[in-house]
Amino acid sequence: MSQNQQKPARYTITAALPYTNGPIHIGHLAGVYVPADIYARYLRATGNDVAFVCGSDEHGVAISMKAKKEGVTPQNIIDKYHHIIKQSFLDFGITFDNYSRTSAQIHHQTASDFFINLYEKGDFIEESTEQLYDEEAQQFLADRFVIGTCPKCGHEEAYGDQCESCGSSLNATDLINPKSTISGAVPSLKETKHWFLPLDRYEEFLREWILKGHKNDWKPNVYGQCKSWIDEGLKPRAVTRDLDWGIPVPVAGGEGKVLYVWFDAPIGYISSTKEWAAREGKDWELYWKAKDTKMVHFIGKDNIVFHCIIFPSMLKAHGDFILPENVPANEFLNLEGNKLSTSKNWAVWLHEYLEDFPNMQDVLRYTLTANAPETKDNDFTWKDFQARNNNELVAIFGNFINRVVVLTNKYYNGIVPNPGEYSPVDEETLAELKKYPEILTSSIERYRFREAGQEVMNLARLGNKYLADEEPWKVIKQDEERVKTIMFVALQIATALAVLSEPFLPFTSKKLNNILGSENLESELNWGAIAKNSSLLPAGHQINPAELLFSKIEDEAIQEQLNKLEATKKANETMNKEVTPQKDTITFEDFSKLDMRVGTIIEAEKMPKAKKLLVLKVDTGLDVRTIVSGIAESFTPEEIVGKKVTVLVNLAPRALRGVESEGMILMTENGDGKLVFVNPDEDGVNNGETIN
Repeated sequence: MSQNQQKPARYTITAALPYTNGPIHIGHLAGVYVPADIYARYLRATGNDVAFVCGSDEHGVAISMKAKKEGVTPQNIIDKYHHIIKQSFLDFGITFDNYSRTSAQIHHQTASDFFINLYEKGDFIEESTEQLYDEEAQQFLADRFVIGTCPKCGHEEAYGDQCESCGSSLNATDLINPKSTISGAVPSLKETKHWFLPLDRYEEFLREWILKGHKNDWKPNVYGQCKSWIDEGLKPRAVTRDLDWGIPVPVAGGEGKVLYVWFDAPIGYISSTKEWAAREGKDWELYWKAKDTKMVHFIGKDNIVFHCIIFPSMLKAHGDFILPENVPANEFLNLEGNKLSTSKNWAVWLHEYLEDFPNMQDVLRYTLTANAPETKDNDFTWKDFQARNNNELVAIFGNFINRVVVLTNKYYNGIVPNPGEYSPVDEETLAELKKYPEILTSSIERYRFREAGQEVMNLARLGNKYLADEEPWKVIKQDEERVKTIMFVALQIATALAVLSEPFLPFTSKKLNNILGSENLESELNWGAIAKNSSLLPAGHQINPAELLFSKIEDEAIQEQLNKLEATKKANETMNKEVTPQKDTITFEDFSKLDMRVGTIIEAEKMPKAKKLLVLKVDTGLDVRTIVSGIAESFTPEEIVGKKVTVLVNLAPRALRGVESEGMILMTENGDGKLVFVNPDEDGVNNGETIN
């Protein structure tokens, strides 16, 4: 601990504010919210004072873009998705002490006050610059309203603030061949006035604080990205934008401008803490200004720069605030080998997951923790999800608990037996059990949640091995006293699992505590008790009947999810298929020259020595004529005889390989590129009927 050599008096934990322009998917959970929740639950379980805060990020261009696309107001968008997101967090047991929103009055006031503080101290640079302007839309283009080619990696769909391909942070004017996402027009440059935070002034502070102070305790991916930015040299960064949606710039000359979302959003952690403290009767300032507070930001890798360089520079400029002790950012989670994408619907949405897998929140929490992209991008697959559930949660954790509870009810009517003398195996097993709180603490304190989650499963493995080796179901026939000791030891492991699994599997932990009747114990079960107490579940205590903690997931359920993704992939291919540009405009008179009729193919054969051509005889209602059509690679002659088709009958005849073709059949392609007849499929439409 570089700031706090002593144990912190309190913890402030923040989780990245989700944009309210869509629901939450598994990438959000894996990258930010499950690790943050594990950490917060662990701290509470070990007796710490915790403020775990978050809230909806409701300003910025992403919201404006969504509103324009749906033809509604930004307020409609944020109200809709704020409630969906908040409910998803509740459903998955994310234990925020406060979940706020940046549209709240307390946030507007907090962000405005923060800006004024820096403004009055002269910390901003005020200057006029040229920014991209959409002449058609008559507005300046904020970062996400511009798309173009990334100057660093060549990705052709980079946004004006960041390239999602290489992760580089950009300015809109850096883009090559920029265009407006509002009108599609090529923007021009137009002068506008803004306020800038001179990050270059804080370069030495950041170099000292991060590159020297956190060289050994920050994750390599976080440290590396910060070092790259600092080594390149920092430049002033605009903190205002020309937009009509957001927090108005609260000083003279700020009319028609708002605070840049990346200035206002992290201040949302402060306003959320204020909201919580007011409700709970606490002093919010202790959680943001006291030197004996430890602050940790949980974010995804796309937010590293903002939380490690820009926000700390803002806090430093203000002067009253502490700095984060750690920013354990995760990399990205992919889905079945492809990048998660909200716009392409390539995601597992949390509200949909619960419809398909009701009451199985912990299975997803466990799988996402086991596959957490802690040091590199990782992949979520439905087959792995199934395997984690069936082979680990069901076969190891669930199996151990079920055997212990079933046997205790069978042999002792659910009453914890009095143990006899411990064997060396018993003593060794109980000694091993007592190590687990410290093992988990070590992993969690280093933000290694994957490792910690597997250690919980290792504790269940310890229990399974102990039962398998001691075989109480066999020993009961020869030595009933010995079985009492075996079951007593096994019940201690089960009870420790109920406590230690809570940060990772909160719904399972609650169910297991109910089975064990933990709420009826005189002494409180907690993290520290496992290492210290001689017994956790005392002899004579009554437990409840067994119930399954986990259910096996069948292949059919997984195939349904794979089918859903395959349908999404096909829909995306169709949507992304390049559309042929519109041809030159014609007059009605031009169109009326075309004579299109309903016809029927009455004969079809392959053109000799021609791979693509079929020779057709078509009854047009006017006559039976020969038409040569390039459809042989898509259809056999046999399958199209009798097919009704649309025929252009007044096309000038043309000789193809010695056969005169007297017309053309209308075709198109489907999303897979397969030829499709443009044909009249209503009954009662006769050959020779005109199409107009």
